[in-house]
Amino acid sequence: MPVVTQDLTALDDQLSQRFIELDPMGYFIIYIDRDRGLICAEHYTNNINEKGLAVDPETGEPFPCNQKLERKPTATFTGRTAKEIGIKITEETKPCPLSSFDHALYLGREFVKAEMALVQDTDYIQD
Repeated sequence: MPVVTQDLTALDDQLSQRFIELDPMGYFIIYIDRDRGLICAEHYTNNINEKGLAVDPETGEPFPCNQKLERKPTATFTGRTAKEIGIKITEETKPCPLSSFDHALYLGREFVKAEMALVQDTDYIQD
């Protein structure tokens, strides 16, 4: 039976709507640097409040979803491939800035998407 791209896209879109607990170790903003041929991931810390919302560790206020945040990353990771950047984050960084399998799975998928966009010279948009 042939694979139908639209079916796979619909499945991924559906799975993207599931609930995932936020990682108390923080979050990543992923982008590609075409000039240098790199996948980049900036790590930011956060706290999780009693409602399960990510909040600024300094103010305790929830992060807004509809405006750009002016924060400095705690670390920036780069790699030429999804595997390289994943290893830098999960194996070479101590302590590891991840504390949940959901988050690690999400990052792996996003790094593969970013690698494909870099190789295929297409846009990358973080899910």
